[in-house]
Amino acid sequence: MFLDRTFLLVIPAFLFALYAQWKVKSTFARYSQVRSHSGLTGAQVAQELLRRAHFAGGVDSADVQAAQRAEAQLAAVRVEMGEGTLTDHYDPRSKVLNLSPPVYSSNSLAALGVAAHETGHALQHATGYAPLGIRSTLVPAAQIGSTLAWPIFIGGLIFAKSGLSVLMDIGILLYVAAVIFTLITLPVEFNASRRAVQLLKGEGFIDSSEVAGTKAVLNAAAMTYVAAAAMAIMTLIRLLILRDSRD
Repeated sequence: MFLDRTFLLVIPAFLFALYAQWKVKSTFARYSQVRSHSGLTGAQVAQELLRRAHFAGGVDSADVQAAQRAEAQLAAVRVEMGEGTLTDHYDPRSKVLNLSPPVYSSNSLAALGVAAHETGHALQHATGYAPLGIRSTLVPAAQIGSTLAWPIFIGGLIFAKSGLSVLMDIGILLYVAAVIFTLITLPVEFNASRRAVQLLKGEGFIDSSEVAGTKAVLNAAAMTYVAAAAMAIMTLIRLLILRDSRD
């Protein structure tokens, strides 16, 4: 069942995902060797951007209450060092910006780009960026869908003749939530990267000669999310074809 001809559908997406993982690791490694002219570490840049960016990211300064809420939320964000490599993330629940050691302590272009990207997520959260809110709402459904969709679908596939084919539809519906999550992640990540470059350049942490390298790191990272979305879509198509083949 897992090696039937529908498996061919996911092979291109799988290969793209492997390439994206290689690309982000190799690009990060390359620009980890290029020091920024500012000399600041990723942690220092993240902290400084949070301090300066009270009204950045689309908050209307005329909306005093919204601006005050954003300012208070950004002031509450903590920058901490996590573990591993390329594990950087912003946790909106605890308001913690976790930076991996190679980002937290380094003054490379790669470190500044990643730190600013995660700061962009903090700004999204503080300013009520709609796609981020939708993604956060979808997290439980996406986790359930990615975990249970295949087992339930396979159960329906195996016991279709026993009248349990409805399980295939349930599995597909669960997986749809995971697909939607990967799709809504794209504008969230692209927006955070765009904010990162604007903030770094606007605040003088990188100069014009360093923009291309910073973008290269962020674009490589964004490719992994595109690959994840492509893999999810092709898997959903595969599920639909397998279901229809049993009708």
